[in-house]
Amino acid sequence: MDTPFLCFYYVFYYRNESEAIKTIVENVKRLLDKTELFVADNPVGVEPRVQEMIELLGQKQSNDVLLLGMWGMGGIGKTTIEKAIYNKIGRNFEGKSFLAHIRGIWEQDAGQVYLQEQLLFDIEKETNTKIRNVESGKVMLKERLRHKKVLLILDDVNKLHQLNVLCGSREWFGSGSRIIITTRDMHILRGRRVDKVFRMKGLDEDESIELFSWHAFKQASPREDFIELSRNLVAYSAGLPLALEVLGSYLFDMEVTEWKNVLEKLKKIPNDEVQEKLKISYDGLTDDTEKGIFLDIACFFIGMDRNDVIHILNGCGLCAENGIRVLVERSLVTVDYKNKLGMHDLLRDMGREIIRSETPMELEERSRLCFHEDALDVLSKETGTKAIEGLALKLPRNNTKCLSTKAFKEMKKLRLLQLAGVQLVGDFKYLSKDLRWLCWHGFPLACIPTNLYQGSLVSIELQNSSVNLLWKEAQVMEKLKILNLSHSHYLTQTPDFSNLPNLEKLLLVDCPRLSEISYPIGHLNKVLLLNFQNCISLRKLPRSIYKLKSLKALILSGCLKIDKLEEDLEQMESLTTLIADKTAITRVPFSIVRSKRIGYISLCGYEGFSRDVFPSIIWSWMSPTNSLSSRVQTFLDVSSLVSLDVPNSSSNHLSYISKDLPLLQSLCIECGSELQLSLDAANILDALYATNFEELESTAATSQMHNMNVLTLIECNNQVHNLGSKNFRRSLLIQMGTSCQVTNILKQRILQNMTTSDGGGGCLLPGDSYPDWLTFNSEGSSLTFEIPQVNGRNLKKMMCHVHYSSPENITSDGLKHLLVINHTKAIIQLYKRNALVSFEDEEWQGVL
Repeated sequence: MDTPFLCFYYVFYYRNESEAIKTIVENVKRLLDKTELFVADNPVGVEPRVQEMIELLGQKQSNDVLLLGMWGMGGIGKTTIEKAIYNKIGRNFEGKSFLAHIRGIWEQDAGQVYLQEQLLFDIEKETNTKIRNVESGKVMLKERLRHKKVLLILDDVNKLHQLNVLCGSREWFGSGSRIIITTRDMHILRGRRVDKVFRMKGLDEDESIELFSWHAFKQASPREDFIELSRNLVAYSAGLPLALEVLGSYLFDMEVTEWKNVLEKLKKIPNDEVQEKLKISYDGLTDDTEKGIFLDIACFFIGMDRNDVIHILNGCGLCAENGIRVLVERSLVTVDYKNKLGMHDLLRDMGREIIRSETPMELEERSRLCFHEDALDVLSKETGTKAIEGLALKLPRNNTKCLSTKAFKEMKKLRLLQLAGVQLVGDFKYLSKDLRWLCWHGFPLACIPTNLYQGSLVSIELQNSSVNLLWKEAQVMEKLKILNLSHSHYLTQTPDFSNLPNLEKLLLVDCPRLSEISYPIGHLNKVLLLNFQNCISLRKLPRSIYKLKSLKALILSGCLKIDKLEEDLEQMESLTTLIADKTAITRVPFSIVRSKRIGYISLCGYEGFSRDVFPSIIWSWMSPTNSLSSRVQTFLDVSSLVSLDVPNSSSNHLSYISKDLPLLQSLCIECGSELQLSLDAANILDALYATNFEELESTAATSQMHNMNVLTLIECNNQVHNLGSKNFRRSLLIQMGTSCQVTNILKQRILQNMTTSDGGGGCLLPGDSYPDWLTFNSEGSSLTFEIPQVNGRNLKKMMCHVHYSSPENITSDGLKHLLVINHTKAIIQLYKRNALVSFEDEEWQGVL
């Protein structure tokens, strides 16, 4: 039998705390903003450079706005230092923003406005801010930021116009603001545009050896027999961190003789040709497959989803998953937290230079054409050859070119085709039958021509197209895994999905004329993602869609006319993400809480992880206008316990809840009166005893419990019942509130039992003599106390400690339930043991 030991501590706060609390909250919010940026696995040499920068940032008076430029070549570590500074001093400002990769984003459609919106979001944390154009964005930035002390970091600036758009003048920012600008081009920082320029220097010899060693040996210094070789290799890297990381990763786990061969090869490459040094790592790739994957990524796939690229390259006969893994290990490719492929600019340029050097003077003989000047030259002159495996021609919308399909006639091995701002006229039979990736933004035709061979296609991406029906004639496309028709404003019908047996991703974002999804979508047995976001004319989903057992993510947000999700939703047994906000759906399907894998939900105003959202959803079903009994049945099969808050309870509602207490991890009930409080407490306690009794009966054959008279106390409408039973285990009743008849009866029962039941009951001990810190202790099953009244103070929180001890001959699994009855707030709270064990500090505070 358990003997709980309880201690309660009261913490009081003085009056006039509202203003202090407001200040504290603001400071705590700022201090708890842990949006830190990843710096480096091995941040060698970072700290001293960060300190130098911080000293420069503090040279001006603290009320002045200071602009600091950081200049250096690519790969020298500018971004790394920026991130470390951002993490170190960011909390000293009212707002902070790190705009990364400005050079690349700037060239994208709406990239300038995107950067302005990102800056505003970072500073003000508002998600609904929309900027119409660049000029209005400049006005908005000045108005919103001029009274704020901000830290702004602009990474990789290469045009003066970027500064005009993102930080037009010092008057845009509040007193004490600091703006850091990094660039490879010194002219960006000239003309008194900044107060100071920090010239990034390479690592010194010791720092270089340490950084190199971490990558080559996985330790801070070289192994004994590699010391001299390491020093020689570090010398060729000239302190460039990127080169040290790439060469070190390449040499990892190689023998001395291999190191010597590499060193000899390096001697033939001039010191100032960093790209050629990096090519050593490329040359060290084990086979042509890995080299081909690297070149494909450098030319076409930077910024794309890793899984999509793997599908496309696997379709080309390459072992892409393993190849990309090797490239990542060799520091040739990166994968960010969004699963996007990345590559340092120097490595990208190195890859493209490798291709250019294949045939410097003959464009048509190169394996890949990724510069639009080169691609346009070959297509316009129709000089393409079978050497070309990939081609990208992306032109601005206001500079569309019309070209002949005959230009592709001799490109028999073309695998990858990326077009934008291009029209093709003629017979599409000239396009290669080896085509795996067709990415054509602004596709100008109403449908894909029937004479375009599509049997080898793995990915079709026709964003912003003029398509209204994808195929006039059905085609079986067994290899197709990705279909993206997003922003196709003329699309009215979906294709026949029965001919796409291996499709995994279907993206139909912002297709405003699409009013229905064809029934055969239920044939997509391998689909993982369906995205119909902002399809504003879409009225309903076909019933067959709920048969998709492989589907992991369903996105319906912005589908304004969809008003219902069927109970069949639970058949989507792999579904982990459901996003259906901004729809006409007003009722959450009951079956959703039975979904076995659902992890994230955004639906009917509920948004978050399922463990956090499910209680609120179940709460919504407790409305007096709903029949609770039917809803209770919907979560009987929930695989994990949930928590439930019930406002304005009624005995009718609680009668249904009581039957399903085993499914609940915690229960909170608001009562409208003292009478309702007593009735509800009685119902819950009866349910608990019934549950315990059933459990004990089912385990009686193996139970080690001996015959004992165990006291159980029940509070019920001003009466206390003493239930003696050989099988009942001890329960714990914690009662809070002012003195009442129930409290007095309960106290008398406890004290009476102390003298008649061998000390098996509870006891009530007075507090100590210090009025501001009162402690109550008890051995037994219950504790009753009154809220102390102290002038000028309010009870803020209570801490509870329970200690167990059992005789050696008794097997006990400890406390099973904690029941709190708060007479002051008319609230009943019930917690299972596993819920209490998992509580965080803030959750404990919520108990009272």
